[in-house]
Amino acid sequence: MSDSTTAPAEIKLPKDLAAEKGMVNVQIDGVWHQFPRGTRMIEACRSVQVEVPHYCYHPKLSAPGNCRMCLVQMGMPPRPAPGQEPTRDEQGYEPIGWMPRPVIACANTVSENMGIRTKGELVEKCREGVMEFLLINHPLDCPICDQAGECRLQEFSVGFGRGSSRFVDLKVKKPKNVDIGPRIRLDDERCIMCSRCIRFMDEVAGDPVLGFTQRGTHTTLTVHPGRLLDSNYSLNTAFLKETKSIDVNCGTGTNITIWTRSNKIHRITPRQNDEVNSCWMPDSHRLNFHYVDSDARLTEPLSRGENGTHEATTWSKAMAQIAAKCTGYQANQIAVIGSGRMTNEELFLTQTLSQKLGNTALSLVPRSGEADHLLIAADRNPNTTGAQLIWKKAAPAASLDAIRDGVRNGQIKVLFSFGEDLITDAGFTAAELAKLDFHVHSHILANPTAQVADLVLPASA
Repeated sequence: MSDSTTAPAEIKLPKDLAAEKGMVNVQIDGVWHQFPRGTRMIEACRSVQVEVPHYCYHPKLSAPGNCRMCLVQMGMPPRPAPGQEPTRDEQGYEPIGWMPRPVIACANTVSENMGIRTKGELVEKCREGVMEFLLINHPLDCPICDQAGECRLQEFSVGFGRGSSRFVDLKVKKPKNVDIGPRIRLDDERCIMCSRCIRFMDEVAGDPVLGFTQRGTHTTLTVHPGRLLDSNYSLNTAFLKETKSIDVNCGTGTNITIWTRSNKIHRITPRQNDEVNSCWMPDSHRLNFHYVDSDARLTEPLSRGENGTHEATTWSKAMAQIAAKCTGYQANQIAVIGSGRMTNEELFLTQTLSQKLGNTALSLVPRSGEADHLLIAADRNPNTTGAQLIWKKAAPAASLDAIRDGVRNGQIKVLFSFGEDLITDAGFTAAELAKLDFHVHSHILANPTAQVADLVLPASA
Protein backbone atom coordinates (compact mmCIF):
# COMPACT_ATOMS: atom_id res chain seq x y z
CA MET A 1 0.00 0.00 0.00
CA SER A 2 1.98 2.96 -1.23
CA ASP A 3 1.69 6.28 0.64
CA SER A 4 4.09 8.37 -1.41
CA THR A 5 3.19 11.79 -2.74
CA THR A 6 4.92 14.18 -5.10
CA ALA A 7 6.13 17.44 -3.60
CA PRO A 8 4.94 20.50 -5.54
CA ALA A 9 7.26 23.37 -6.35
CA GLU A 10 6.91 26.07 -3.67
CA ILE A 11 5.90 29.60 -4.69
CA LYS A 12 5.73 32.03 -1.76
CA LEU A 13 3.13 34.81 -1.83
CA PRO A 14 3.08 38.07 0.14
CA LYS A 15 1.40 37.54 3.51
CA ASP A 16 -1.70 39.60 2.70
CA LEU A 17 -2.19 37.87 -0.67
CA ALA A 18 -1.49 34.47 0.88
CA ALA A 19 -4.32 35.01 3.36
CA GLU A 20 -6.70 35.88 0.51
CA LYS A 21 -5.72 32.67 -1.30
CA GLY A 22 -6.31 30.56 1.81
CA MET A 23 -2.59 30.04 2.42
CA VAL A 24 -0.96 30.09 5.85
CA ASN A 25 2.65 30.78 6.84
CA VAL A 26 4.29 27.93 8.74
CA GLN A 27 7.82 27.56 10.06
CA ILE A 28 9.30 24.07 9.70
CA ASP A 29 12.67 23.50 11.35
CA GLY A 30 13.46 27.21 11.19
CA VAL A 31 12.38 27.81 7.58
CA TRP A 32 9.13 29.59 6.66
CA HIS A 33 6.82 28.05 4.06
CA GLN A 34 3.26 28.53 2.82
CA PHE A 35 0.60 25.83 2.66
CA PRO A 36 -3.15 25.70 2.00
CA ARG A 37 -5.13 26.13 5.19
CA GLY A 38 -6.16 22.74 6.56
CA THR A 39 -3.09 20.85 5.31
CA ARG A 40 -2.02 18.14 7.71
CA MET A 41 1.31 18.80 9.40
CA ILE A 42 2.79 15.57 8.06
CA GLU A 43 1.84 16.47 4.47
CA ALA A 44 3.20 19.99 4.89
CA CYS A 45 6.53 18.56 6.02
CA ARG A 46 6.57 15.98 3.25
CA SER A 47 5.92 18.61 0.58
CA VAL A 48 9.14 20.43 1.54
CA GLN A 49 11.17 17.19 1.80
CA VAL A 50 11.20 17.07 5.61
CA GLU A 51 10.83 13.48 6.81
CA VAL A 52 8.35 12.70 9.56
CA PRO A 53 8.46 8.95 10.31
CA HIS A 54 5.08 7.24 10.61
CA TYR A 55 3.40 3.84 10.60
CA CYS A 56 -0.36 4.25 10.91
CA TYR A 57 -0.78 7.29 8.64
CA HIS A 58 -1.79 6.99 4.98
CA PRO A 59 -2.86 10.07 2.96
CA LYS A 60 -5.89 8.25 1.51
CA LEU A 61 -7.19 6.92 4.84
CA SER A 62 -8.47 8.43 8.07
CA ALA A 63 -5.84 9.39 10.65
CA PRO A 64 -6.40 7.66 14.02
CA GLY A 65 -2.98 8.68 15.32
CA ASN A 66 -2.42 5.41 17.13
CA CYS A 67 1.25 4.70 16.37
CA ARG A 68 2.54 8.06 17.77
CA MET A 69 5.67 7.80 15.63
CA CYS A 70 4.97 11.14 13.95
CA LEU A 71 5.21 13.20 17.14
CA VAL A 72 6.64 16.68 16.54
CA GLN A 73 7.00 19.81 18.62
CA MET A 74 4.51 22.56 17.80
CA GLY A 75 4.62 26.24 18.61
CA MET A 76 2.47 29.36 18.18
CA PRO A 77 3.15 33.06 18.78
CA PRO A 78 2.25 34.05 22.35
CA ARG A 79 -0.72 36.35 22.76
CA PRO A 80 0.34 39.96 23.34
CA ALA A 81 -0.84 41.81 26.42
CA PRO A 82 -4.04 43.84 26.01
CA GLY A 83 -3.35 47.03 24.09
CA GLN A 84 0.03 45.87 22.82
CA GLU A 85 1.03 44.98 19.28
CA PRO A 86 2.81 41.65 18.75
CA THR A 87 6.53 41.83 18.17
CA ARG A 88 7.82 40.77 14.75
CA ASP A 89 11.20 39.94 13.27
CA GLU A 90 12.75 41.63 10.24
CA GLN A 91 10.72 39.36 7.93
CA GLY A 92 7.46 40.31 9.61
CA TYR A 93 6.93 37.02 11.45
CA GLU A 94 5.93 36.84 15.11
CA PRO A 95 8.26 34.94 17.48
CA ILE A 96 7.12 31.42 18.28
CA GLY A 97 6.52 30.04 21.75
CA TRP A 98 7.19 26.31 21.79
CA MET A 99 4.85 23.97 23.63
CA PRO A 100 6.42 21.47 26.06
CA ARG A 101 4.07 18.69 24.95
CA PRO A 102 4.54 17.08 21.50
CA VAL A 103 1.65 16.59 19.05
CA ILE A 104 1.01 14.04 16.30
CA ALA A 105 1.64 15.44 12.83
CA CYS A 106 -0.82 13.12 11.08
CA ALA A 107 -4.02 14.39 12.73
CA ASN A 108 -3.26 18.09 13.27
CA THR A 109 -3.44 20.76 10.59
CA VAL A 110 -1.31 23.82 9.99
CA SER A 111 -2.43 27.32 10.92
CA GLU A 112 -1.11 30.85 10.50
CA ASN A 113 2.29 31.53 12.14
CA MET A 114 2.58 27.95 13.41
CA GLY A 115 5.98 26.47 14.10
CA ILE A 116 6.90 22.79 13.68
CA ARG A 117 10.06 21.11 14.90
CA THR A 118 10.85 17.67 13.52
CA LYS A 119 14.28 17.61 15.15
CA GLY A 120 15.57 18.28 18.63
CA GLU A 121 15.93 16.50 21.97
CA LEU A 122 12.19 16.33 22.74
CA VAL A 123 11.25 14.85 19.35
CA GLU A 124 14.15 12.42 19.32
CA LYS A 125 13.32 11.06 22.79
CA CYS A 126 9.67 10.64 21.78
CA ARG A 127 10.65 8.61 18.73
CA GLU A 128 13.06 6.49 20.74
CA GLY A 129 10.30 5.75 23.24
CA VAL A 130 7.78 4.83 20.56
CA MET A 131 10.24 2.50 18.85
CA GLU A 132 11.14 0.89 22.18
CA PHE A 133 7.49 0.13 22.92
CA LEU A 134 6.89 -1.22 19.41
CA LEU A 135 9.89 -3.56 19.64
CA ILE A 136 9.32 -4.81 23.21
CA ASN A 137 7.21 -7.77 22.09
CA HIS A 138 8.27 -7.87 18.45
CA PRO A 139 10.09 -11.11 17.51
CA LEU A 140 13.54 -10.99 15.95
CA ASP A 141 12.30 -12.64 12.74
CA CYS A 142 14.20 -10.38 10.33
CA PRO A 143 16.39 -13.17 8.83
CA ILE A 144 13.29 -15.15 7.80
CA CYS A 145 10.75 -12.34 7.29
CA ASP A 146 9.68 -11.70 3.69
CA GLN A 147 9.55 -7.96 4.41
CA ALA A 148 13.22 -7.79 5.43
CA GLY A 149 15.16 -5.23 3.46
CA GLU A 150 12.16 -2.98 2.84
CA CYS A 151 10.71 -2.85 6.35
CA ARG A 152 9.95 0.48 7.98
CA LEU A 153 10.30 -1.09 11.40
CA GLN A 154 13.90 -1.94 10.51
CA GLU A 155 14.55 1.43 8.89
CA PHE A 156 13.06 3.50 11.71
CA SER A 157 14.74 1.34 14.35
CA VAL A 158 18.09 2.23 12.82
CA GLY A 159 17.21 5.86 12.12
CA PHE A 160 15.24 6.79 15.22
CA GLY A 161 15.53 3.95 17.75
CA ARG A 162 17.75 3.51 20.81
CA GLY A 163 20.16 1.09 19.20
CA SER A 164 19.86 -1.40 22.07
CA SER A 165 17.09 -3.02 24.09
CA ARG A 166 16.54 -2.69 27.83
CA PHE A 167 13.84 -5.38 27.88
CA VAL A 168 14.84 -8.56 29.76
CA ASP A 169 11.44 -10.19 30.41
CA LEU A 170 9.60 -12.76 28.31
CA LYS A 171 7.85 -11.45 25.23
CA VAL A 172 4.07 -11.80 24.84
CA LYS A 173 3.17 -14.75 22.62
CA LYS A 174 0.48 -14.25 19.96
CA PRO A 175 -1.03 -16.40 17.17
CA LYS A 176 1.32 -17.15 14.28
CA ASN A 177 0.69 -18.36 10.73
CA VAL A 178 -3.08 -17.93 10.99
CA ASP A 179 -5.05 -18.55 7.78
CA ILE A 180 -7.50 -15.63 7.61
CA GLY A 181 -8.30 -15.77 3.90
CA PRO A 182 -7.49 -17.51 0.62
CA ARG A 183 -4.38 -15.36 0.03
CA ILE A 184 -3.44 -14.12 3.51
CA ARG A 185 -1.68 -15.72 6.46
CA LEU A 186 -1.36 -13.57 9.58
CA ASP A 187 1.53 -13.48 12.04
CA ASP A 188 0.18 -11.43 14.95
CA GLU A 189 3.56 -11.30 16.67
CA ARG A 190 4.92 -9.21 13.78
CA CYS A 191 1.88 -6.90 13.68
CA ILE A 192 2.53 -3.44 15.17
CA MET A 193 -1.21 -2.63 15.25
CA CYS A 194 -1.05 0.36 12.92
CA SER A 195 -4.67 -0.42 11.86
CA ARG A 196 -4.04 0.50 8.21
CA CYS A 197 -5.42 -2.82 7.02
CA ILE A 198 -8.54 -2.37 9.17
CA ARG A 199 -9.16 1.13 7.84
CA PHE A 200 -8.47 0.14 4.23
CA MET A 201 -10.96 -2.72 4.31
CA ASP A 202 -13.56 -0.45 5.92
CA GLU A 203 -13.02 2.83 4.06
CA VAL A 204 -11.80 1.74 0.61
CA ALA A 205 -12.72 -1.89 -0.04
CA GLY A 206 -16.05 -1.47 1.77
CA ASP A 207 -15.68 -4.82 3.56
CA PRO A 208 -15.03 -4.17 7.28
CA VAL A 209 -13.89 -7.68 8.13
CA LEU A 210 -10.82 -6.93 10.29
CA GLY A 211 -10.57 -5.66 13.85
CA PHE A 212 -8.62 -5.71 17.12
CA THR A 213 -9.41 -7.88 20.14
CA GLN A 214 -8.00 -7.87 23.71
CA ARG A 215 -6.26 -4.84 25.27
CA GLY A 216 -2.80 -3.44 25.92
CA THR A 217 0.15 -5.65 25.01
CA HIS A 218 -2.26 -8.51 24.33
CA THR A 219 -4.10 -6.62 21.55
CA THR A 220 -4.48 -8.93 18.56
CA LEU A 221 -5.50 -8.34 14.95
CA THR A 222 -8.09 -10.80 13.66
CA VAL A 223 -11.07 -11.27 11.37
CA HIS A 224 -14.59 -10.96 12.69
CA PRO A 225 -16.18 -14.28 13.78
CA GLY A 226 -17.39 -16.34 10.86
CA ARG A 227 -15.68 -14.12 8.27
CA LEU A 228 -12.67 -14.51 5.96
CA LEU A 229 -10.46 -11.87 4.39
CA ASP A 230 -11.38 -12.78 0.82
CA SER A 231 -11.62 -9.29 -0.67
CA ASN A 232 -10.07 -8.64 -4.09
CA TYR A 233 -8.04 -5.85 -2.42
CA SER A 234 -6.33 -7.74 0.41
CA LEU A 235 -2.68 -8.18 -0.62
CA ASN A 236 0.24 -5.93 0.22
CA THR A 237 3.84 -5.43 -1.23
CA ALA A 238 15.22 -6.28 -1.61
CA PHE A 239 17.09 -6.51 -4.33
CA LEU A 240 14.50 -5.81 -6.99
CA LYS A 241 14.52 -3.42 -9.93
CA GLU A 242 11.40 -1.32 -10.33
CA THR A 243 9.84 -0.33 -13.64
CA LYS A 244 6.86 1.99 -13.97
CA SER A 245 4.06 0.59 -16.12
CA ILE A 246 0.29 0.31 -16.64
CA ASP A 247 -1.90 -2.63 -15.65
CA VAL A 248 -3.13 -4.71 -18.60
CA ASN A 249 -6.01 -6.59 -16.97
CA CYS A 250 -8.83 -4.13 -17.70
CA GLY A 251 -9.62 -0.73 -19.14
CA THR A 252 -9.07 1.25 -15.94
CA GLY A 253 -5.36 1.75 -16.64
CA THR A 254 -4.17 1.30 -13.08
CA ASN A 255 -0.66 2.72 -12.66
CA ILE A 256 1.70 0.01 -11.42
CA THR A 257 5.31 -0.73 -10.58
CA ILE A 258 6.78 -3.99 -11.87
CA TRP A 259 9.49 -5.42 -9.61
CA THR A 260 12.04 -7.64 -11.36
CA ARG A 261 15.33 -9.37 -10.74
CA SER A 262 17.40 -10.92 -13.54
CA ASN A 263 14.56 -10.12 -15.96
CA LYS A 264 12.05 -12.14 -13.93
CA ILE A 265 8.93 -10.51 -12.46
CA HIS A 266 8.62 -11.10 -8.72
CA ARG A 267 5.66 -8.86 -7.94
CA ILE A 268 3.49 -5.98 -9.09
CA THR A 269 2.43 -3.12 -6.83
CA PRO A 270 0.20 -0.06 -7.31
CA ARG A 271 1.74 3.28 -8.25
CA GLN A 272 0.00 6.44 -7.13
CA ASN A 273 -2.09 8.35 -9.67
CA ASP A 274 -4.93 10.25 -8.04
CA GLU A 275 -6.71 10.69 -11.38
CA VAL A 276 -6.91 6.95 -12.09
CA ASN A 277 -6.37 4.50 -9.24
CA SER A 278 -5.29 6.69 -6.31
CA CYS A 279 -2.76 4.26 -4.78
CA TRP A 280 -4.66 0.97 -4.89
CA MET A 281 -5.01 -2.07 -7.15
CA PRO A 282 -7.05 -5.31 -6.99
CA ASP A 283 -5.44 -8.60 -6.01
CA SER A 284 -6.59 -10.33 -9.19
CA HIS A 285 -4.50 -7.88 -11.21
CA ARG A 286 -1.60 -7.87 -8.76
CA LEU A 287 -1.21 -11.64 -9.09
CA ASN A 288 -1.69 -11.99 -12.85
CA PHE A 289 1.90 -12.02 -14.07
CA HIS A 290 3.14 -15.61 -13.71
CA TYR A 291 2.25 -16.37 -17.32
CA VAL A 292 5.16 -14.17 -18.41
CA ASP A 293 7.65 -16.83 -17.24
CA SER A 294 5.41 -19.79 -18.09
CA ASP A 295 6.90 -22.95 -19.55
CA ALA A 296 4.31 -22.54 -22.33
CA ARG A 297 5.99 -19.38 -23.67
CA LEU A 298 6.59 -19.46 -27.41
CA THR A 299 10.23 -18.67 -28.14
CA GLU A 300 10.72 -19.26 -31.88
CA PRO A 301 8.64 -19.30 -35.09
CA LEU A 302 6.91 -22.61 -35.83
CA SER A 303 5.82 -23.71 -39.30
CA ARG A 304 3.48 -26.61 -40.05
CA GLY A 305 5.28 -29.21 -42.13
CA GLU A 306 3.92 -31.63 -44.71
CA ASN A 307 3.32 -34.24 -41.99
CA GLY A 308 1.05 -31.78 -40.12
CA THR A 309 3.38 -31.13 -37.18
CA HIS A 310 5.01 -27.83 -36.27
CA GLU A 311 8.72 -27.45 -36.82
CA ALA A 312 11.01 -24.62 -35.77
CA THR A 313 11.94 -22.16 -38.49
CA THR A 314 13.77 -18.84 -38.77
CA TRP A 315 12.20 -15.40 -38.86
CA SER A 316 13.44 -14.77 -42.40
CA LYS A 317 11.91 -18.03 -43.64
CA ALA A 318 8.67 -17.24 -41.79
CA MET A 319 8.42 -13.82 -43.48
CA ALA A 320 9.15 -15.37 -46.88
CA GLN A 321 6.43 -17.96 -46.26
CA ILE A 322 3.89 -15.22 -45.45
CA ALA A 323 4.78 -13.30 -48.63
CA ALA A 324 4.42 -16.42 -50.79
CA LYS A 325 1.20 -17.70 -49.22
CA CYS A 326 -0.67 -14.37 -49.36
CA THR A 327 -0.13 -13.89 -53.11
CA GLY A 328 -3.21 -14.11 -55.33
CA TYR A 329 -5.93 -13.37 -52.78
CA GLN A 330 -8.40 -10.49 -52.87
CA ALA A 331 -8.79 -8.16 -49.90
CA ASN A 332 -12.20 -9.62 -49.04
CA GLN A 333 -10.59 -13.05 -48.73
CA ILE A 334 -8.17 -11.90 -46.01
CA ALA A 335 -8.90 -10.85 -42.42
CA VAL A 336 -6.82 -9.50 -39.55
CA ILE A 337 -7.76 -9.95 -35.88
CA GLY A 338 -5.89 -7.87 -33.33
CA SER A 339 -6.09 -7.63 -29.56
CA GLY A 340 -7.25 -4.98 -27.12
CA ARG A 341 -4.19 -5.92 -25.09
CA MET A 342 -1.87 -4.52 -27.74
CA THR A 343 0.08 -1.30 -27.29
CA ASN A 344 -0.74 1.70 -29.46
CA GLU A 345 2.28 0.94 -31.62
CA GLU A 346 1.18 -2.67 -32.15
CA LEU A 347 -2.35 -1.56 -33.01
CA PHE A 348 -0.93 0.86 -35.58
CA LEU A 349 1.19 -1.89 -37.16
CA THR A 350 -1.82 -4.22 -37.24
CA GLN A 351 -3.83 -1.55 -39.07
CA THR A 352 -0.91 -0.97 -41.45
CA LEU A 353 -0.80 -4.70 -42.26
CA SER A 354 -4.52 -4.67 -43.01
CA GLN A 355 -4.10 -1.66 -45.31
CA LYS A 356 -1.09 -3.16 -47.13
CA LEU A 357 -3.18 -6.27 -47.82
CA GLY A 358 -5.87 -4.16 -49.48
CA ASN A 359 -7.91 -2.84 -46.52
CA THR A 360 -9.01 -6.22 -45.25
CA ALA A 361 -11.55 -6.86 -42.49
CA LEU A 362 -10.02 -5.77 -39.18
CA SER A 363 -11.33 -6.46 -35.68
CA LEU A 364 -10.55 -6.88 -32.01
CA VAL A 365 -11.81 -9.65 -29.74
CA PRO A 366 -14.12 -8.09 -27.11
CA ARG A 367 -13.53 -9.12 -23.52
CA SER A 368 -15.92 -8.16 -20.75
CA GLY A 369 -16.66 -9.00 -17.13
CA GLU A 370 -18.30 -7.62 -14.04
CA ALA A 371 -17.09 -4.23 -12.81
CA ASP A 372 -16.59 -3.56 -9.12
CA HIS A 373 -17.22 -0.37 -7.18
CA LEU A 374 -13.58 0.65 -7.14
CA LEU A 375 -11.05 -0.17 -9.88
CA ILE A 376 -12.04 -3.14 -12.03
CA ALA A 377 -13.66 -2.02 -15.30
CA ALA A 378 -16.24 -4.06 -17.19
CA ASP A 379 -14.03 -3.83 -20.29
CA ARG A 380 -11.28 -6.37 -19.66
CA ASN A 381 -9.28 -5.13 -22.66
CA PRO A 382 -6.80 -2.51 -21.43
CA ASN A 383 -6.55 -0.62 -24.74
CA THR A 384 -9.94 -0.58 -26.43
CA THR A 385 -9.71 3.21 -26.44
CA GLY A 386 -6.38 3.03 -28.26
CA ALA A 387 -7.95 0.88 -30.98
CA GLN A 388 -10.86 3.29 -31.30
CA LEU A 389 -8.52 6.24 -31.83
CA ILE A 390 -5.88 4.55 -34.02
CA TRP A 391 -8.23 2.49 -36.16
CA LYS A 392 -10.79 5.32 -36.21
CA LYS A 393 -13.54 2.86 -35.29
CA ALA A 394 -16.09 3.58 -32.59
CA ALA A 395 -16.59 -0.18 -32.16
CA PRO A 396 -13.28 -1.90 -33.07
CA ALA A 397 -14.73 -5.35 -32.32
CA ALA A 398 -17.80 -4.91 -34.54
CA SER A 399 -16.35 -6.90 -37.48
CA LEU A 400 -15.56 -10.05 -35.49
CA ASP A 401 -18.89 -11.77 -36.22
CA ALA A 402 -18.51 -11.11 -39.95
CA ILE A 403 -14.96 -12.51 -39.90
CA ARG A 404 -16.12 -15.59 -38.03
CA ASP A 405 -18.94 -16.14 -40.54
CA GLY A 406 -16.51 -15.62 -43.43
CA VAL A 407 -14.20 -18.31 -42.06
CA ARG A 408 -17.12 -20.70 -41.60
CA ASN A 409 -18.55 -20.28 -45.11
CA GLY A 410 -15.18 -20.28 -46.85
CA GLN A 411 -15.24 -16.62 -47.96
CA ILE A 412 -12.12 -15.82 -45.92
CA LYS A 413 -9.11 -17.85 -47.01
CA VAL A 414 -6.23 -16.17 -45.15
CA LEU A 415 -6.31 -15.08 -41.49
CA PHE A 416 -3.85 -13.18 -39.33
CA SER A 417 -4.57 -13.35 -35.57
CA PHE A 418 -2.50 -11.46 -33.01
CA GLY A 419 -2.56 -11.85 -29.23
CA GLU A 420 -5.84 -13.78 -29.01
CA ASP A 421 -6.65 -17.46 -28.61
CA LEU A 422 -9.54 -17.56 -31.09
CA ILE A 423 -10.76 -20.99 -30.01
CA THR A 424 -10.89 -20.20 -26.29
CA ASP A 425 -11.92 -16.54 -26.37
CA ALA A 426 -13.51 -15.70 -29.74
CA GLY A 427 -15.94 -18.50 -30.57
CA PHE A 428 -13.96 -20.17 -33.37
CA THR A 429 -13.55 -23.94 -33.57
CA ALA A 430 -10.48 -25.91 -34.60
CA ALA A 431 -12.40 -27.38 -37.55
CA GLU A 432 -13.36 -23.92 -38.81
CA LEU A 433 -9.80 -22.62 -38.59
CA ALA A 434 -8.52 -25.74 -40.33
CA LYS A 435 -10.52 -24.74 -43.46
CA LEU A 436 -8.28 -21.72 -44.02
CA ASP A 437 -5.73 -21.83 -46.81
CA PHE A 438 -3.24 -20.05 -44.57
CA HIS A 439 -3.42 -18.96 -40.93
CA VAL A 440 -0.72 -16.89 -39.19
CA HIS A 441 -1.10 -16.81 -35.40
CA SER A 442 1.02 -14.70 -33.04
CA HIS A 443 0.82 -15.13 -29.25
CA ILE A 444 3.08 -15.26 -26.21
CA LEU A 445 1.85 -18.71 -25.12
CA ALA A 446 1.12 -22.04 -26.77
CA ASN A 447 -2.67 -22.39 -27.03
CA PRO A 448 -5.40 -24.31 -28.93
CA THR A 449 -5.39 -21.79 -31.79
CA ALA A 450 -1.62 -22.16 -32.20
CA GLN A 451 -2.04 -25.92 -32.55
CA VAL A 452 -4.09 -25.55 -35.76
CA ALA A 453 -2.31 -22.50 -37.25
CA ASP A 454 -0.04 -22.88 -40.27
CA LEU A 455 2.56 -20.44 -38.97
CA VAL A 456 3.02 -19.53 -35.29
CA LEU A 457 5.01 -16.43 -34.32
CA PRO A 458 6.13 -15.78 -30.71
CA ALA A 459 5.02 -12.43 -29.30
CA SER A 460 6.48 -10.27 -26.56
CA ALA A 461 4.72 -9.99 -23.19
